[in-house]
Amino acid sequence: MGMKITRREFVEMGTALAVGGSLSSVSHRNAGAAEAAPPSNPNVLVIHTDQCRIDCLAAYGNPDVRTPNIDSLAADGVRYRNSFCPYPVCTPSRYSLLSALYVHEHRGWTNHSTLPPGTPTFASILRNAGYKTKAVGKMHFTPTYLDLGVDELVLSEQNGPGRWDDDYHRELRRHDLVDRNDLEDQLSEYRKDARPEYWETFGALPSNLPEEFHSTPWTGDRAAETLQGWEPSGRLLMVGFIKPHHPFDPPKEWCDAYDPAKLTLLPGWTNTCIPRDLALSRGYFPHETLSEPALRLAMAYYYATIEQIDQQVGRMLDILKRKELYDNAMIIFTGDHGEYMGFHHMLLKGNYMYDPVVKVPLIIKYPRSKQRGNVSDAFVSNVDVAPTIIRQARLEPAATMRGRDLTQPGHEPDMVFAENRHGRHAMARSTTRKLIMSDRKGASLFFDLEKDPLEKTNLFESPAYQSEIQRYTNAIKEWRSVDELPRVYLDEDAPRINQPNVPALRDGHRDEMKAYFARKMQEV
Repeated sequence: MGMKITRREFVEMGTALAVGGSLSSVSHRNAGAAEAAPPSNPNVLVIHTDQCRIDCLAAYGNPDVRTPNIDSLAADGVRYRNSFCPYPVCTPSRYSLLSALYVHEHRGWTNHSTLPPGTPTFASILRNAGYKTKAVGKMHFTPTYLDLGVDELVLSEQNGPGRWDDDYHRELRRHDLVDRNDLEDQLSEYRKDARPEYWETFGALPSNLPEEFHSTPWTGDRAAETLQGWEPSGRLLMVGFIKPHHPFDPPKEWCDAYDPAKLTLLPGWTNTCIPRDLALSRGYFPHETLSEPALRLAMAYYYATIEQIDQQVGRMLDILKRKELYDNAMIIFTGDHGEYMGFHHMLLKGNYMYDPVVKVPLIIKYPRSKQRGNVSDAFVSNVDVAPTIIRQARLEPAATMRGRDLTQPGHEPDMVFAENRHGRHAMARSTTRKLIMSDRKGASLFFDLEKDPLEKTNLFESPAYQSEIQRYTNAIKEWRSVDELPRVYLDEDAPRINQPNVPALRDGHRDEMKAYFARKMQEV
């Protein structure tokens, strides 16, 4: 069901995505409002990707990547094309998705942080109402098996202590395997001695793992097994894929899925870096050394990992359809943040909150909804997901939750907000303007997206825009009305779930796992 469009149309679509413009002439406000009453406790499936740029799905206009199953889900639901994450880093964004709080409220500023115990989440509210709740794949919590309302956690983590705690790496060890590319990319002790080809390809290398032990099918297998046991109602499953996050390492069977030379470069590619971007960060890989051939290879492998995820999405949807559970289910497809993938000559994330890194796909199939194939232009954030899920279950969101139910009529915001760099950067984005406020003098940015959709020309010092800049500055202050940003919240001993697969915190297993993987890395 991929869209067939010309390269010129794709560039125009990319510009429209950056501006929040019009891919169709109709904006379906309140799209997804169910015309037939759903059951009081519909099943909920949340599929969560990591670092997926919004225009790298066919449903969002990409002419090259093949995502027929995600496209099918969009055809049965609502595609939100002005969808943003609240913080373009994994863990902070995930905590916001669960809690409907912005990061300055829940204080999970980093990938090594904890959502404060007792914070209501959509999982805890559903569990308290009798739902059986489960999550498989990447969650990125601290502690690894943190209790946020999910009864069962079967985890495949990528970074931090979770790698030494999770189910996935324990299984790799049982089969005498090592995820070499991931260790080399994610852990500094291995990255400093990484192979030359790792640096030359910007982490775009074939996986050394058999396909069945690659994190994507491993997570898909656990999701499929769970869905096979679903009852008609009262079930929540969260599925977190590590990919398409770097390293860009699809299994060998997927490495020829895309010809780098035939790919359409994504909107925003520039032949050189912009000085202000380099001044902020030179990149996880040096941005200045990124060449077009290296970018094309990274794109090809990035697309392959996205198509691999799409295959697993298809498995999940097929199971629900065979069990006749699909129509009554609420299914959400989204991500924690985006990816530059060549934008301004950059790769990955970690720079300014340009659209490719703060915009995320959001597709929702509502229970028994007749609003199929609709597109919403409304500004939405992942903090809106939790209240929307809770209301579909005929429950009430917690009073602390900031997001809004996307199916309810009423005032729609004309701006969306996000923050980054421990809150030192804050963004206010409308259809036509974007302000990125920095606490560092000379580092704030303001863009006229009508004239400059690819965010190249900073107008922050322009006299002609000072009244607008003040309005957006005031909007940020009203949204984040705090005198001082709170410090990160971290509690290694926060309550964890009680399940047989949860290792003890201080039983020595982490040292054993580190020693095993160190030995395996010396062998390969």
